[in-house]
Amino acid sequence: MNRKTGRESLLITLFIVLFWTGSAQAERLLDMVDVQGVRTNQLLGYGLVVGLDGTGDKTKKGHFTSQSLVNMLREFGITLNASDPALKNVAAVSVSAELPPFVRPGQQIDVIVSSIGDASSLKGGTLLMTPLKGIDGEIYAIAQGNMVVGGASAAGAGGSKVTVNTVTVGRVPNGATVERSVPSSFNRGDEIVLTLKKPSFTNARSIVRRVNEHLGPEVAKAWDGASVIVKAPRDQGQRVTFMSVLEGLEVTPAQPPARVIFNSRTGTVVMGQNVRVLPAAVSHGSLVVTIQETNSVSQPNPLASGTSVGVTNSNVAIEEQTGSLFYVPESVSLQDIVTAINGVGASPSDLMSILQALKEAGALRAELVVI
Repeated sequence: MNRKTGRESLLITLFIVLFWTGSAQAERLLDMVDVQGVRTNQLLGYGLVVGLDGTGDKTKKGHFTSQSLVNMLREFGITLNASDPALKNVAAVSVSAELPPFVRPGQQIDVIVSSIGDASSLKGGTLLMTPLKGIDGEIYAIAQGNMVVGGASAAGAGGSKVTVNTVTVGRVPNGATVERSVPSSFNRGDEIVLTLKKPSFTNARSIVRRVNEHLGPEVAKAWDGASVIVKAPRDQGQRVTFMSVLEGLEVTPAQPPARVIFNSRTGTVVMGQNVRVLPAAVSHGSLVVTIQETNSVSQPNPLASGTSVGVTNSNVAIEEQTGSLFYVPESVSLQDIVTAINGVGASPSDLMSILQALKEAGALRAELVVI
């Protein structure tokens, strides 16, 4: 393999390399932390989608979709047996939504509708009124409306079928009306707790220093590597203005840890700029196993009694291809590491093994993470 060609192929097909400059770029405080007490809440409900074009649940006697429809019609004074309705135009669904922080009754939020039966498509359906509950069992929103399904499907008379994207999941924009707000601790007390999205003692210290430089000494203090406590005004209006100022502060984060990330399913390798390597020698080679099978017929002797039988002949050969020994020099440059590893002509799958072996030998100074 041509070394230059192999290097280009590996870099194009496999390597996603993240480069960090020597001086890290400043980030907004808003992007680095979450505010304790300011969070979303998940809602969940069970409902029915009607108006489908024969793509609903294939219901049987006692099926939960039939039971749900019978129970709903009973509320309107209509009594049916669970086996009476033909529900090919009805589907049982789960309805989920996220309740944003500080939302008030009367506001509208989007909902996601997902089939939980054997409906083949929810396209063109209408979600009937569905209460959405929180983890505490209380109803926080009511959902209803026409669905938007991004996928499409088509089937022929011979049984062939083509489906684009998912047609059993849809969205109802502004499909739920909030009925109850969630209490927040944001306006309570004299302090606000900032929680780092990626805990780091260095980042916590940098945030404290930046806040105190801008708003005065002793305004912020680090509780640990994941939390920073900031003194805030009690007045709600002043507190909102105070948080607006905090969110806009720019903080220089610490450089990320040295890591090499393997995605075993896609063969992707991501290396950070802080990866270091010590001198090492890498031997790269491979075995090629060839198995060739041919079928033949064994004929009996004309004078002997017997029958013809099929025989499989196998030819197995093992060939060890010529390997190469390549020296990996000590380096603090990610480009040098990439160039050195590509020098052995490693394939994407071989690269993971080489990096793991370097780690075991103590030559790779980085954490290996497999996802």
